[in-house]
Amino acid sequence: MPAAINRYIKAVAQLNGRSEVHLSSSQSHGELVVPLGHNIPFSGDESWANYAFGVVAKYRDAGYPVAGFDVRFESNIPVGAGLSSSAALETATALVIEAVLGLELSQTERALLCQSAEHEWAGVPCGIMDQLTVNAGVVGHALKIDCSTLEVSPAPIPAHLSAVVVDSKVKHALADGEYAKRRADCEVAAAFFDVEYLRDVTIDELDSAQVQLGERVYRRARHVITEMVRVRNFAAALEADDTASAGVLMAASHASLRNDYEVSCEELDTLVEIAGGLGAIGARMMGGGFGGSTVNLVESGAASRFAEDIVARYREETGAEVKAVAVKLVGGARLEDGE
Repeated sequence: MPAAINRYIKAVAQLNGRSEVHLSSSQSHGELVVPLGHNIPFSGDESWANYAFGVVAKYRDAGYPVAGFDVRFESNIPVGAGLSSSAALETATALVIEAVLGLELSQTERALLCQSAEHEWAGVPCGIMDQLTVNAGVVGHALKIDCSTLEVSPAPIPAHLSAVVVDSKVKHALADGEYAKRRADCEVAAAFFDVEYLRDVTIDELDSAQVQLGERVYRRARHVITEMVRVRNFAAALEADDTASAGVLMAASHASLRNDYEVSCEELDTLVEIAGGLGAIGARMMGGGFGGSTVNLVESGAASRFAEDIVARYREETGAEVKAVAVKLVGGARLEDGE
């Protein structure tokens, strides 16, 4: 149950009349060039560009006659903060390609191409959530995504509530490869029950197989199965404006991410604990974990003060700096005509 927020990557592009793509970014030096030959090379040290190169390759491999273009990316999304900067970069690249070719893929088709690029070019076996959210965001709403059908349903957030994102500014090296390990554990559990998706396994069935699965695989699957229940209950709580239940569910979600999925870290746990003491309705880590950000649900009138207070309190307790900002829920990625 994600949401698109008012942090952006803006891509400015034009055709260049050559059989190559030129990439540059406000967050990187120089220009990178990818020839549109049979084999599109990886970008080497400039790993961020693999997300864009991969999208170029996937559109070409899908049979679209990608033409050469120059593109400049400008971003206010902090990298490594768990705010889906990779999916935003992929989608920005996809929209540029569609614009220069006169295409308009559906949001789902575009998201799937971008997801495939991340799998093959960044080596991250991610789900579809980030790419769908970047494409299909709805103003003032979160999104309920059914990942088996790719159905997206807007979920309204009560107008008196705001989200505050706190960037811990840390990213632990442990994150390298850990996402793939957890996905593999979940696939082991699904194979044990002979199902395609863990959504088809009940918690009672899982509990009965704890010994056979082993403790680690059991806990990974328990997080997934219980989290899906929490998502449904959280959406219902928001629809009923039951903020107390919503807060309890966010706390339970973070505890499960910390204890069962083991993707939290000391910094994120501290931020969640501080948020509770400052009157947040609910708080949990977000993103892939091992650093990144927390999302905090607060009363709209208190959002700015909460953002200031959590920065100050974290500094007092740890001596470290974080960045907190109230965000708005916005629409998905779009094309704009140039000047």
